[in-house]
Amino acid sequence: MAGTRGVQVERDPSLLDALVPLVVLAGLIAAALALFGLDALDGPIQVALVLCCAVAALIAVKNGHPFSAVQDTGKEAVASVTSAVFILLAVGALIGVWNLSGTIPTMVYYGIQVLSAGWYYAATAIICGIVALSIGSSWTTAATIGVGLVGIAELIGVSPAITAGAVISGAYLGDKTSPLSETTILTAQMVKVDVYQHIKRQVWTSVPAFLIAVVVFSILGATGPDTVSEAETTSDLDELDQIFNITPLALLPIALLAVLSIRKVPASLALLAATLFAGVLGAFLQPDVYQAFISGTGNVLVESVKAIWLAMANGFSIDSGIADVDRLLSRGGMDSMLLTIWLILGAVTFGAMLDEFGLIARLVDPMVSAAQSTGRLYVTVFACGFGLNVVAGDQYIALVLPSRIFRAEFARRGLAPTNLSRLAADSGTVTSPLVPWNSCGAFMGATLGVSTLLYAPYAIFCYASPALSVLYGITGFKIEKVEPTELQEETA
Repeated sequence: MAGTRGVQVERDPSLLDALVPLVVLAGLIAAALALFGLDALDGPIQVALVLCCAVAALIAVKNGHPFSAVQDTGKEAVASVTSAVFILLAVGALIGVWNLSGTIPTMVYYGIQVLSAGWYYAATAIICGIVALSIGSSWTTAATIGVGLVGIAELIGVSPAITAGAVISGAYLGDKTSPLSETTILTAQMVKVDVYQHIKRQVWTSVPAFLIAVVVFSILGATGPDTVSEAETTSDLDELDQIFNITPLALLPIALLAVLSIRKVPASLALLAATLFAGVLGAFLQPDVYQAFISGTGNVLVESVKAIWLAMANGFSIDSGIADVDRLLSRGGMDSMLLTIWLILGAVTFGAMLDEFGLIARLVDPMVSAAQSTGRLYVTVFACGFGLNVVAGDQYIALVLPSRIFRAEFARRGLAPTNLSRLAADSGTVTSPLVPWNSCGAFMGATLGVSTLLYAPYAIFCYASPALSVLYGITGFKIEKVEPTELQEETA
């Protein structure tokens, strides 16, 4: 007996254990929003997530897990988002340098002259959809074309929030259905289906959902408020043309980034390469802008390096005397992403603790048992995917866990695995940018310069796609059947 004294016995969590962290999360986030409004994302929600991590850690220790296991879980959670952190830093640098070098101003200058306000939202969704399908990345699409389109919206007087929703609708069409998308490939791998078979099934929800989004954006554009007068727009264009050397050459960094993305160069490296290329190119195209930015009068080479370096670190800023132009261009820098990184680190650590110590499984297992019909099973999978985006703060967790948890149940009921792959993508991938503290929601808000809470109502595709997927499950439309089989449950 003496030999077992002091040995901790790990206990399964109770339902109360599983509920307490979620209740605390909901309470703290509600309090943060009530007290600080949209400014809650500037620190208060990050603090709330860190406090929730502490609550989850205390419950794990109470149930017999050593604190060293809690620390290891935190380390693994942080390690899992290392690539996302570097992408965020690279995007911050890219926005700063692309403003400095004239790439974004040139994109805006030409875009204003081509895009009409009446069909602007629909055109934005279609453009971003085409780009995202071509390169397979919603983040890269939003950080490049998306930033420019939101900037154009501000100058021509249409809603930046609706434009951001259109950017995200198009970007996630590509993220969900492009064979180059890592989330598309991951979903197919987790459910163990061929990636092209997975994409073929995705079309049945993705295409109708995107068409719904385009129709809604067309209506919003046609019925929207009056836009900025042509005189005001012309004044903004003239100011851009006076400050920057507007030339198609300034768009070459976009072409480079597209090539690198198609060739599957890692995102952070591709973004940094496009940033540095724009910086060097801009030194020749915009020498006066570089000089004015750092108030330099010394060696041209040294001053150019300083300008690029400063824009990468702290972003670009300008005082043109025209508020719309200044607001558009004074952005970027790696330091502008630090709040977002703080948000993501807190969210994924909290989610990892809920998963590692059995708190998520304690909530999900009864839901699976209660889902007797196919329709209820579909609703359960959606609730699990979206719920994980909320509590775990990461779309990869929201994709991987439902795919693992429900694969055996779908096989047992004679439902083809392609049904689950489509549903998992609809539930996990496209709902991720709707949650402010999710890595995708945080990224989109920081990159587009529009709060997640403002653009979320207009991310039409992100609602329509999962709604259609669940509707198919309830009605039986496009639900493929196979011979029921028993698969080994995956718990690792």
